[in-house]
Amino acid sequence: MNHYFIIHKPYQVLSQFSTKEDKQTLKDFFDVPTDVYPVGRLDYDSEGLLILTNDRQLNHRLLQPQFEHEREYWAQVDGAITEDALTQLSNGVEINVEGKIYTTKPCQAKLFGEAPEVEERDPPIRFRAHIPAPWINLILTEGKNRQVRKMTAKVGFPTLRLIRYRIEQVELGKLKPGEMVMLSKKTMYKKLFGE
Repeated sequence: MNHYFIIHKPYQVLSQFSTKEDKQTLKDFFDVPTDVYPVGRLDYDSEGLLILTNDRQLNHRLLQPQFEHEREYWAQVDGAITEDALTQLSNGVEINVEGKIYTTKPCQAKLFGEAPEVEERDPPIRFRAHIPAPWINLILTEGKNRQVRKMTAKVGFPTLRLIRYRIEQVELGKLKPGEMVMLSKKTMYKKLFGE
């Protein structure tokens, strides 16, 4: 039987169930059948939406680059990001992927008018009184390793905090870090693939 969950992966948790060194893993927060695994991953220091399933077809369709699914990220950056930097992000920037220079695909990048409502992070980001730390919204159709962090660093505004909010129409919504909700196959496929 196939299972479908969406979770809010907390900060400093590995996107896996097997234990590794002294780091927390998904097993410390989520109780799911043993054949269920995350589709894709979020970095240890990133937070937000992960889909857990044992549906191999869903896994394949989401992870193959040719399908270009939208992924929405909320990134808090170091410094008052400029319109020019946002334009560069939107148009695509050169980043290093596995030792090779890669130009990111055009994406949507905009500044949040006011900070989105998010849970406090523990530990919080480094606070500096005279340096703004605004939030930007990025919508990508690809997912290279540490892509958002590499992109914002490239334009001069390193990422301080990163939350994945959405994959296609599957959203984090009001889920708090460490929370999980189960969906039916029908709902998951409709939200992801419109079918």
